[in-house]
Amino acid sequence: MKPKIGWIGTGVMGGACASRLLAAGYEVAVFTRTRSKAEPLLAAGAVWADSPRAVAEQSDVVFSIVGYPRDVREIFFGADCVLSAWSTGDADGKIFVDMTTSSPELAVEIADAAARAGFDALDAPVSGGDVGAKNGTLSIMVGGSDAAFERLSPIFACLGTNVRRQGGPGAGQRTKTTNQILIAGNMIGVCEALLYAYRAGLDLDAVLASVSSGAAGSWSLSNLAPRILQGNFAPGFYVEHFVKDLGIALDDAERLRLALPGVALARQLYLALIAQGGGRYGTQALIKALAILSNVDAFADATR
Repeated sequence: MKPKIGWIGTGVMGGACASRLLAAGYEVAVFTRTRSKAEPLLAAGAVWADSPRAVAEQSDVVFSIVGYPRDVREIFFGADCVLSAWSTGDADGKIFVDMTTSSPELAVEIADAAARAGFDALDAPVSGGDVGAKNGTLSIMVGGSDAAFERLSPIFACLGTNVRRQGGPGAGQRTKTTNQILIAGNMIGVCEALLYAYRAGLDLDAVLASVSSGAAGSWSLSNLAPRILQGNFAPGFYVEHFVKDLGIALDDAERLRLALPGVALARQLYLALIAQGGGRYGTQALIKALAILSNVDAFADATR
């Protein structure tokens, strides 16, 4: 018997992931703050639930993928929450999985509360953007018990091709933070390189064809640089959420007594992009903020 799935959050990533589970034959109950965002899933056979508690009451496994740590806290600890549904009865075998990029400290707090109530909680943030979510090729970084991780392996296999348990509670979030630190510096490099090549009068498509497969190659260069050249700034991952992620990285780095000046610079540049109106663009839109600094109209016009 396949476990009954609850899904909370049906944005760019969550909607695609829940759709894949429906296509794989799982029963899925969904909740999101704006019901209209769940309509495609409901049309595909998902069942609507009126709250996180209502999702949990009809599910064996509840996934969440929302915007901010405060949203995760509300889902798990707030009014009509998952914990209230599973702490009042037999919760044996239930599993809560948060796929939001969130705070490692919150992941540990949730895992501890779940253990006291008799069920498991995993932190399992993802990387791979909208394309990875649609194609089931996400990288999934999991923290929590090995037993719960193994039980959910068939579900994770529907969503990702690189699924790894990183350690105990919070380890998945810290691995995702490592991922975001890498992306932050890389996106600055991608955007500055394109600005340089443009101002130097080079053929940008030809430049990408030369550099993408060499030592400078990266996922961002291969997947997001072509979107920049097409003027496609639709979000695979929202700028405003990336700023949140970099804030989590800097907060955790401070607790670890680390200086991460590159992350701090990237966050400031993305904050500038938000100030220019680009908070709901994809992360590739960083080129707009950098273009404005150098008065390069070809990339900057759309935010002016």
